[in-house]
Amino acid sequence: MLEIKDLVKRYGKFTAVDHLSLSVPEGTIYGFVGPNGAGKTTTMRIMAGLLTATEGSVMIDGIDATKNPKALRERIGYMPDFFGVYDNLKVTEYMDFYAGTYGIPYKERGGMIDNLLEIVDLTHKKEFYVDSLSRGMKQRLCLARSLIHDPSLLILDEPASGLDPRARVEMKEILKQLQSMGKTIVISSHILPELAEMCTQVGIIDHGRLAAAGSVQEIMHRLTQKRVIYVRPAAEMEKMLRILEEQPAVQGLVENTLDAEFDFDGTDEELAGILKRLVLADVPVVAFREKEGNLEEVFMRVTGGESV
Repeated sequence: MLEIKDLVKRYGKFTAVDHLSLSVPEGTIYGFVGPNGAGKTTTMRIMAGLLTATEGSVMIDGIDATKNPKALRERIGYMPDFFGVYDNLKVTEYMDFYAGTYGIPYKERGGMIDNLLEIVDLTHKKEFYVDSLSRGMKQRLCLARSLIHDPSLLILDEPASGLDPRARVEMKEILKQLQSMGKTIVISSHILPELAEMCTQVGIIDHGRLAAAGSVQEIMHRLTQKRVIYVRPAAEMEKMLRILEEQPAVQGLVENTLDAEFDFDGTDEELAGILKRLVLADVPVVAFREKEGNLEEVFMRVTGGESV
């Protein structure tokens, strides 16, 4: 769906994007993460055809975005981090205006606009003026606007910025629904836990370069080369710890009040063998699982602790 190769954007002597390459498969939600000034917005604007790259290529559905902007606009929906709305228009008038800019015939607009407003849960506000909407509703309206021409790729720059927790949940559910409809979504956000929940893959950009890419678990494994195992017994804590300490693949064993954690660099079969030893030794194990990677931890490791 999206292939970026050796993308470079320079402003004089400053390099905002430095030979960035990434791939976004069709039908995925791809989280784009990086510190302030890392090059996220610049990259997304080039993807949307709003900026010209200094070097490199951006291929969307096989079309070079740097050479065929008209075909590009037909395939993407772009929602910038700072958006404008026309406050003196009603919601349906606002949508109708943008439908006209895409050349959608007038007789087709009514039903299409109703469908889009239903997707973003604004049907009950269709006859309200845009300036009467809450910030969250305006965000959803702008998302509906970006869908007006049925694009295959959505590029969303900080779509949940400034929203309250309820509005963020609503936005997340809408994006999951759009993914189920076959849309490919590239989304940047500084709300890292929500990206981890909804994204199929993430790309971490730092100083204009792609520092890491893949699922959160894949990136964590590449960074640490170890898996963290959590285990909790109902009793026999001391016996459990002795058994774990005897296992060659167990490292960094940490005892907590009711449970323990350890780094593990063996195979799945060896891990299953450890659990079997504990059970055969009559240790009442009530929890034994691999801890999931945390996007904040991944981000801090990759970027050296810089803020989003």
